[in-house]
Amino acid sequence: MNKLLISASLLSTVFIFAQEKDTVKTNKIDEVIVQGYITRDRESVNKMPLKEIENPQVYNIVNKNVIKEQVVTNFNDALKNVTGIARLWESTGRGNDGGEYYTMRGFSLQPSLTNGMPSLTNGTLDLAGTETIEAIKGPSGTLYGGSVISYGGLINVITKKPYHHFGGEVNYINGSYGLNRVTADVNTPLSKNLFARVNAAYQKQNTFQDAGFSESFYVAPSIKFIANDKLTFYVNTEIKKSESANAPMLFLNRYNPLTFYSIGVFKENYKKSYTSDDLTINNTTFNLQASANYKISDKWTSKTIFSRSNSKTDGYYQYLWDQSNGKDFTRFISDVGGETNTTGIQQNFVGTFNLGNVKNKLLVGLDYFQRDFIQGGTGWIDYGTVNIVAQSDTKDKFLTKSAVDNALAGAGQEIGHAEAKIYSAYISDVVNILPNLSAMLSLRMDHFTGRASAYATEDSKDKTTFSPKLGLVYQPIPDKVSIFGNYMNGFKNVDPSPVQITDNLGNVLSNELRYFEPEHANQWEVGTKANLAGDKFSITASYYSINVKNKVMGNGTNVNQGGEVDSKGFEVSILGSPIPGMNIIAGYSYNDSNVVKGEEGYPGHRTEDAGPKNLINFWGTYKIQDGSLKNFGIGFGGNSASRFYTLNRGNAGAFPLPSYIIMNSSLSYTEERYSIILKLDNIANKKYFSGWSTVTPQRLRTLSLSLNYKF
Repeated sequence: MNKLLISASLLSTVFIFAQEKDTVKTNKIDEVIVQGYITRDRESVNKMPLKEIENPQVYNIVNKNVIKEQVVTNFNDALKNVTGIARLWESTGRGNDGGEYYTMRGFSLQPSLTNGMPSLTNGTLDLAGTETIEAIKGPSGTLYGGSVISYGGLINVITKKPYHHFGGEVNYINGSYGLNRVTADVNTPLSKNLFARVNAAYQKQNTFQDAGFSESFYVAPSIKFIANDKLTFYVNTEIKKSESANAPMLFLNRYNPLTFYSIGVFKENYKKSYTSDDLTINNTTFNLQASANYKISDKWTSKTIFSRSNSKTDGYYQYLWDQSNGKDFTRFISDVGGETNTTGIQQNFVGTFNLGNVKNKLLVGLDYFQRDFIQGGTGWIDYGTVNIVAQSDTKDKFLTKSAVDNALAGAGQEIGHAEAKIYSAYISDVVNILPNLSAMLSLRMDHFTGRASAYATEDSKDKTTFSPKLGLVYQPIPDKVSIFGNYMNGFKNVDPSPVQITDNLGNVLSNELRYFEPEHANQWEVGTKANLAGDKFSITASYYSINVKNKVMGNGTNVNQGGEVDSKGFEVSILGSPIPGMNIIAGYSYNDSNVVKGEEGYPGHRTEDAGPKNLINFWGTYKIQDGSLKNFGIGFGGNSASRFYTLNRGNAGAFPLPSYIIMNSSLSYTEERYSIILKLDNIANKKYFSGWSTVTPQRLRTLSLSLNYKF
């Protein structure tokens, strides 16, 4: 068993440093502490025990040890280890959708699942309580529904769980721009059958710009109770409180011909925030999950999960809107408020059985999800003009809380309420047709009801949606090489939906309600997975094609349904340990996404949420194995993205954000109880941008020092 665990550690998405406790000659796992590895066989991906190589779906994993070794202090940097993902928007903090937006396989998405259950936030996620991050590729409506996923995939955060002995660690990170981060992880038995674990974090950091900061506190207590040899309970909670002063995003005008033609003027003002530290927004998040795992028999298990999440927003949200004259942006600001509550109940039964000589792994599940959004705060006002050419701001001296409050006094109230309920049932069967040939047959039914818009005055029409999933895996070399194909479906219930109508200067004219049918996405994919060189080298490569029909599209003055988008691409992920002490992760993705049908200006153009066509990620480490420099290590890697159009419409124009290559490095020293890591990110101090019809400067060079102690 110990040998199998060590072998599994080689099949990891990221390898970091291997650390010896005493000696590896005894070959006992307790005496070989692997400081960072990921087991690829993830039960949580398909909600049943299934080896990665026999899974017809592609996914990437980032675990807590990768996060620690790379001195990662934010969610975006952790996802830079995932093939084919890039950030579009930083967190705005606003109600209902204020979390970060990413792009994967040509479609936008947000981190919205914790341990496979919906868990929504209006701010950023803290990584202190994270065991692994799962990036599951493709439209996954069959197992996860259509309420919190993207057509390109989903991001699922797996939290740390209690274990059976006393232990823990503390970590301190000090870095550029006033970064101070302290984390603690303490686990202890409370009795023979009761175990508790607490993760906590405090972080404060300024930005590289002339104003802006973030400060947060996070705590995540969890317990494990073993009732008997068949029944185990888990309870996990997370609480995060944060305050931040966020730079307003610069929106290029989507509805008039572009008057900006190069990135030059934005580079010249790279460090301008156009805000002050007095205009802050507060986000509070609470998550609770309770689960009961019951062993019905040697062949069948039951898992019951209850989840509850609450996220609140209170404070100032602002953005700058292009006035189509090549220089001026109008600032729009509101004192936003909002609260989102979700409730989830899920019941899964998993069993293995034979029908004749055919082996089956069967999942049967029931799911209930409720989402309740309460909208508050003030209306929007025009609060000054920023000239980015002359670098003037008509409100430069009035970016204070008192001045903005006075201006908002006559803005009125923004009040609304939305509630949606989804009842679901799903079934998935993996059938071993031959010892090296298996098929996955899955189907989900969702029944949607409720008032999904804060502006709705009555409930929407009930909808029932079906979502199939089919997969085929052939292993020419069992457990070493597989060839797979899949057909997957995803959907979104977008009925009803609030539509904000603006004029060509960005002024809000009205908030109207549109009723739509569900959008549908279908993907087919073929690829291969291989574990080679004695399981020291792993590769996954695939080609996919996603088609979305019945898509809702708008141009600011009109919104209609009936759009169609095609997204095709190729991905390859490579990882391995070619020589003792050296560990590598690398990935490349290519995506071609185009609008086939839609509102004027869209057809024939790459979608704006598709991000860069080409993405490359790489990270490699080497730890010296013996001699006077033993326990010293070095790491080097980076990320690259091709040029992409943040705005791309036939009737407005196209604005490219330049390609970039960002390189990072680290030096480390690791002993049994402690480690010291010095990390340098963005070595060349490169100016680069992200965006989704926006132009957002990204972080410049940072230096961080991490001190970690285990007990």
